[in-house]
Amino acid sequence: MDFIRVRASADGAETISYWTGDVYGWQDDDGPHHLFGFEGLNVARAVEADGGWQLLTREAALYLDPKTRQVLDSWDNPLTGREVEVRHVFNDPVNQRLGAYPVPETRLGGQVVYNVDIRLAYPSPLKVADYPENSANDTYRALELFQFFVAAADLESGVADVPCVFSWCRVSPWLPWMAMGPRGGGLVYHCRGAKVSEAPERLRERVGEHFLHAPAEWSAPNVTSWTDFADKVGP
Repeated sequence: MDFIRVRASADGAETISYWTGDVYGWQDDDGPHHLFGFEGLNVARAVEADGGWQLLTREAALYLDPKTRQVLDSWDNPLTGREVEVRHVFNDPVNQRLGAYPVPETRLGGQVVYNVDIRLAYPSPLKVADYPENSANDTYRALELFQFFVAAADLESGVADVPCVFSWCRVSPWLPWMAMGPRGGGLVYHCRGAKVSEAPERLRERVGEHFLHAPAEWSAPNVTSWTDFADKVGP
């Protein structure tokens, strides 16, 4: 499966994907506002299993001041006037099974583009009755839209680890720690990134050694910002 060589490495080696970008938010009658900068990493290992592939990953990301690009530990929410603690992303694991369906691809001259469009709708881990300040709906709905860009020559070379750059757009509800309650609206993440030999030093120092390596084996369920908030904060 060519996409495994693009997303990770077909020989089981660890690969690091780094991204940077911005987060925008709007209310039903206000915005959009530039709320955060955002940078993070995902470390992946691909393992053949059950006629397909297991993609074993963990990821961490930091919310930044949109102007200074410094890491935020607290945030004055301009939409509520309330200061809140920033809860950065530490998701472990973030595992996937790949291979059951082909990943759509587009040939553009000497470049190949893979797109992965993920539509999410499932019961929220944060029920409104239990988390009235942190959740606006009992169903979590979001879009994760990825595009991976590779040189056709690299893909055709047969190497196990194909270099790539990628874009990522995410449309989601307000983050739980933003304490937005039932307000309408939501967030758009707009990021770009690449496979790298190592992530920037600031990010590596903040996330710690554990998040610089992929999981050794499959485990479930996956962790998200919503499940992490529910586990660590509670109603």
